[in-house]
Amino acid sequence: MLGGVLKKILLVLLVVVIYQNWGKVERLFNPGEAVSQATRTQAKVVFYTTAWCGYCQSTRRFLDHKGIPYQEFDIDKDAQARQAYQALGGGGIPILDVNGTLIRGYEPDAILKALP
Repeated sequence: MLGGVLKKILLVLLVVVIYQNWGKVERLFNPGEAVSQATRTQAKVVFYTTAWCGYCQSTRRFLDHKGIPYQEFDIDKDAQARQAYQALGGGGIPILDVNGTLIRGYEPDAILKALP
């Protein structure tokens, strides 16, 4: 009986880990959909986020899926990141700085357009 409970717990943990890293998992199966290597090396993406934001999670999955590197700053956990976020006007999350272009919210098309 204890073995069955342990198996269920491990299955739930596996599902959670896969869900949290879905962009990376999906990229393994669809490598052709990632942006070009030149774009990945030239992209400068700064991502202001929180752990509880659903749009932030969607944005993270999108960036991971496309293979776009980014620096992520949690404005709830990092005072300097919060100040930088507020200097950009704050007002909602996520905020991305993609090569100097500010993008507010989950906007995949805008992110791709701002890439080199």
